[in-house]
Amino acid sequence: MSQRIEDYALIGDCETAALVGRNGSIDWLCWPAFDSDACFAAILGGSKNGCWRIAPTGDITGTSRRYLGNTLILETRFETKSGTVALVDFMPPRGKASDIVRLVRGVSGKVKMRMQLVIRFGFGADIPWVRRGEHGALLAIAGQDMTVLRTPAKTRGEDFTTVAEFEVAAGETVPFVLTYGPSHLDPPEPIDPEIALRETEKFWDDWCSRCTRDGAYRDLILRSLITLKALTFAPTGGIVAAPTTSLPEKLGGARNWDYRFCWLRDATFTLLALMNSGYTEEALAWHNWLLRAVAGAPANMQIMYGIWGQRRLLEWEAGWLDGYEGAQPVRVGNAAHAQLQLDVYGELIDAFHQSRMAKLKLDHESWALECAVLNHLAEVWDHPDHGIWERRGQPRHYVFSKVMTWVAFDRGIKSAETFGFKAPLLHWRTLRDAIHREVCNKGFDAAENAFVESYGSKLLDASLLLLPAVGFLPPSDPRIRGTIAAIEKHLIRNGFVLRHDPREVSGETQPVEGAFLACSLWLADAHVLSGDLEKAQVLFDRVAGLANDVGLLAEEYDSVARRQTGNFPQALTHIALVNTAHNLSAARHGSEKPAMQRSK
Repeated sequence: MSQRIEDYALIGDCETAALVGRNGSIDWLCWPAFDSDACFAAILGGSKNGCWRIAPTGDITGTSRRYLGNTLILETRFETKSGTVALVDFMPPRGKASDIVRLVRGVSGKVKMRMQLVIRFGFGADIPWVRRGEHGALLAIAGQDMTVLRTPAKTRGEDFTTVAEFEVAAGETVPFVLTYGPSHLDPPEPIDPEIALRETEKFWDDWCSRCTRDGAYRDLILRSLITLKALTFAPTGGIVAAPTTSLPEKLGGARNWDYRFCWLRDATFTLLALMNSGYTEEALAWHNWLLRAVAGAPANMQIMYGIWGQRRLLEWEAGWLDGYEGAQPVRVGNAAHAQLQLDVYGELIDAFHQSRMAKLKLDHESWALECAVLNHLAEVWDHPDHGIWERRGQPRHYVFSKVMTWVAFDRGIKSAETFGFKAPLLHWRTLRDAIHREVCNKGFDAAENAFVESYGSKLLDASLLLLPAVGFLPPSDPRIRGTIAAIEKHLIRNGFVLRHDPREVSGETQPVEGAFLACSLWLADAHVLSGDLEKAQVLFDRVAGLANDVGLLAEEYDSVARRQTGNFPQALTHIALVNTAHNLSAARHGSEKPAMQRSK
């Protein structure tokens, strides 16, 4: 039986990341980077598709795990009748090569252990050629990829896998180090696993010491920030939405997408989460990634890019993988990169404005790029698009998309006025006002007393919760209050907010899925802005309470099955958690600007 999504923990080296199951098995790893082919893909198939398990051979009477302090060093403890053993897993910050270190430490008694290494490059399809190298190193090679296993444990081949059986007593440590390298080069040099452990601990301790957040939510915020740092591709500053692909939004369903890319949509919330927590260096790196990624003709701007800024993210299906609990298809790449989604223009300009307001030192070319983007947006803002949720049907006039085009011109105007930039302000003000009127006239349903998903629709959409946050209308406006009330009436299931309206109105149908966790936090933010802190607190606590035993959250939650669903861990969920925690703290203490008041 497969592990539940929430049974996994994350380790990483800020260039890629692996998922470690509660059972001691690494079931997902793309090497050498987030967007590389997976060499462990068991989470989307089975052990035959690649995994690396280290666990006791006998009956396990108890299992517990934790991160060691404020680090990404995972310790899993297995209790058996003969003793207790700790498995310490981590990936050192990237040196010349990428390593996974697994230390088997005896805690009490003596425990018989088994190590099973199944390397399958090419998303679980390619069985490598395995041979012995110098000093007992075990090399696995297929095509461009090579891994090197170094351990004092005696290993042997068994049915196209590498196994080792050994015993560890109290006070003893048996190390395993698996290193990636290009197959045409010499094997990477070995590392000292104990030194690597100390250096990794220092890296995370030093990084966490820069966090400026204190108070009741510090631990929760810090774990989310560590996760966000782990999802950052250090060479470029790009942040992936998740390290996984095709973990289903609905168990057994077909809404399985590749999230190992960087979405412009997350830009502003990411910046706010980082800047409000003291991480201006990471915020600037993210801003500079945005600048490089969108450079070029504004008409060619995409909603997402690769970690290096790649633009062609062609989608294909890995038909040999069964899918997580049978959820088909397994997709690699994401065809939504070619969609027109107008809201990303507002996200981009808003992110640049927030960066300036935070006094980040921006590239002098930033304003010229923004002007080019706004000039293009002036020509296309009234086009239908595919919306924030990347619907793959016919384009529509989505209300949130239109609101974010308003945001684009609004922030452009504010930046020009605040910083003295040259701009066609009269033209931008005219467009801003025209968009506002159109949205209020065509995107508001008087009978429902709420803004709706798209022009002419009767359905709602959780992205409408962001209208007061971006400053489109004040929280006290009756239309905003009506929208929040309608969403609470129609989009909440078992205490959580759905992103799509579950009703079927006039033949319109919506995707079936779990609750999108960021949306519940957006509702909490809307309540903070409206002054209803108790409602906000209940929602925040409800979402925070879903985090697994090591503080990680997926994209969605199936409140019927009571399971996390979707790609994992999800950057947007953790970003929203950080921002809502900040908003609640600021509102209760009245000393800080709430993070979501982006119009200021």
